Amino acid sequence: MTNNLLVLQSDFGLVDGAVSAMIGVALQEEPSLGIHHLTHDITPYNIFEGSYRLFQTVEYWPQGTTFVSVVDPGVGSKRKSVVALTEQNHYIVTPDNGTLSYIKKHVGIKAVREISEVKNRRQDTEHSYTFHGRDVYAYTGAKLASGHISFEEVGPELSVDNIVELSVVDTVVEPDLVKGTVDILDVRFGSLWTSITREEFYTLAPEFNDRFEVTIYNNDMLVYQNQVTYGKSFADVRIGQPILYINSLYRLGLAINQGSFAKAYNVGVGSNWHIEVKKI
Repeated sequence: MTNNLLVLQSDFGLVDGAVSAMIGVALQEEPSLGIHHLTHDITPYNIFEGSYRLFQTVEYWPQGTTFVSVVDPGVGSKRKSVVALTEQNHYIVTPDNGTLSYIKKHVGIKAVREISEVKNRRQDTEHSYTFHGRDVYAYTGAKLASGHISFEEVGPELSVDNIVELSVVDTVVEPDLVKGTVDILDVRFGSLWTSITREEFYTLAPEFNDRFEVTIYNNDMLVYQNQVTYGKSFADVRIGQPILYINSLYRLGLAINQGSFAKAYNVGVGSNWHIEVKKI
C-alpha cells in the first residue's frame, strides 16, 4: 500500500520550470500529496549517481513511499518506463536504464512493472517525446502514491532478472589489502565514498588510530599515495589532515578534516577510479 508521499529526484536542477511542472502535474492528480525532494542536482546524464542516491535515501522513508527518479539521457528512445517494488515496500518510478542497479543489489526488488503509457500518461502529451519526467513519471508516481491506481494497474509485470544494470567493480580482498572504487562524493564536503564495505575493510582488523597506505589510481595513473589514519570521526586528525572512516552507509570513506579531498587531489568518481588500502 502507498502512503500519499511522493519523493522526486532528477538531474534537472532548479534553474527553470521543469521540476515545478512535475510538481504541478502531481498536485493536479492529487492535491493532498506530500511532495518532497531527494535532489535535483544529479550530475547531468549520470545514471549511476541517480542509482546511488536512491540507495543512500530510500530505506529511511516510511514503507509505501513512492519515489520518482528521472535521470534519462535515453528519453524518447525504446528504453522502458517502469515501477519497481523494493523488498522494503517502497515504489520507484524510473526509466529502466540502470537507475535501479544499486537498489537491486543492496536492497532487493520484489517486482517490476512496465508503465502502460496508454493508461498512465497525461492526456494530449503523446506528441511530446522529451519530457517523460512530467508526462509519464510524475503523473504515474502521483497516481500510485495517492492510491488512484494500484501497483498491478501500472502495467504488465516484467522479470526482475532482466532489468538493466550498470556494471559494478567487485571489491578485491587480500590478506593485507582491500581494493575498490571511488563510487561517489559526499558532494558538499568533497569526501570520497568508496565501494569498500565496512565488513570488507574489517578483514584488515583495523583499530582506531591505525595507519594504512592509501593509493588512488585513475585507470593506471597514480593520483595519490600516502599513509592515512583510520578514525572514528573527522576530528580524530588535525585540520587539513586526511582520514579514513566508515561513512553513514557503512562504506569506507576518505576525507580531509575541514577540507575537500576531491578538490585537493583532483579525484573523480566511477569505475576507472581505483582505491587500494593496505595494512602497514
